[in-house]
Amino acid sequence: MGPLKPLETSLDGINKTLPKLPENGKKAIVQYLPWLSLIGGALTAWAAWSLWQWAHIANAFVDYANSLSRAFGGGDVVSDRMAVGIWIGLAVLVVEAALYLLAFPALNAKKKAGWNMLFLASVVNIVYGIVVIFTDYGGAGNLVGALIGTAIGWYFLFQIREYYLS
Repeated sequence: MGPLKPLETSLDGINKTLPKLPENGKKAIVQYLPWLSLIGGALTAWAAWSLWQWAHIANAFVDYANSLSRAFGGGDVVSDRMAVGIWIGLAVLVVEAALYLLAFPALNAKKKAGWNMLFLASVVNIVYGIVVIFTDYGGAGNLVGALIGTAIGWYFLFQIREYYLS
């Protein structure tokens, strides 16, 4: 995984100290993970599309409010419309959706490449949690949520890692 290899190695070491999932649980996760990845990719792509549509609907309302304000002699009510936060959110959602969808065939074949894509998607999620702090749309709560969600995901991901190493 190149630059993420040291992170993967250190997280694998930490995971060895955590309670282990039962073998049947691991096998069930490995069996259904490709389909969960496919469903997750489809839902994430749908979320990106919904955000795109919602942002354009909100943009139309902002345009209407600004034109109404100008008609009565005022200035623009809102000047910050399709802000950087929206574009970053869209980019992250599209990248995550692509990683989930591209992971499906490799996960189905139990290849490490599929596991790597899920690991990379989790890192992208953390990066987004950090970036969104600096936008008008997020805050520390977004970062905390991203960190907690990623930590839980990493626990399960590293519990089944052995199945993708062979």
